Amino acid sequence: MILTFSLKKINDSLTTTMQEWLTVDVPAFGALEEETFQKLVEKSVRIANWSEEDLKMKFISDVLDLGHLLEEDTFVSFFDKKFTAEVEGHHLFVKADFVIGSGVLDYLIRPFFHFQEYKPQKNPTGDPMAQLLQAFLIAQTHNKKDNKNIPLYGCEIIGKQWTFIVMEEKNYCVSPSYDATKRHELYQIIAILRKFREILETRLMKM
Repeated sequence: MILTFSLKKINDSLTTTMQEWLTVDVPAFGALEEETFQKLVEKSVRIANWSEEDLKMKFISDVLDLGHLLEEDTFVSFFDKKFTAEVEGHHLFVKADFVIGSGVLDYLIRPFFHFQEYKPQKNPTGDPMAQLLQAFLIAQTHNKKDNKNIPLYGCEIIGKQWTFIVMEEKNYCVSPSYDATKRHELYQIIAILRKFREILETRLMKM
């Protein structure tokens, strides 16, 4: 992916866009959210033994809910969404584990803003980072049809490890990994997801 499409990973430092995304406060929870969070902490000790579907249904879906990323009036979200595009003469196809875009009800309209790829900690198959970059390239192609040139945000999840990615043009930046089995890092993960929601509604959807 990197060689074919001349992508560049930013290695020396975090980009300004990534630094903004990761700069968060501890999230404030209501009573029901606190109960959900406590259950996540208790369940997290079993992550290493879960399949991809277990990980998605028993853990990630609740984290996304606490992160305020499940569907709202202002955006739509999907699991296992298929995307395709011709990118620089190459036909790309990907099934994104989770995606957020603008839309109405169950109809997704360009542009696309956020993608996630999941793999179990035990016996993972495939390369989630390559799949995520491919989804980004497809999204950029669709977004440019609408004259949209916006940064794309994403997350790679392998078992307990959550890593955040921002792609701008051909450059992509990868955050340090966060361990979802550690209470304080799970707080950070949820705060980062909420920060994306803020960036989405105050900036990206107005571009």
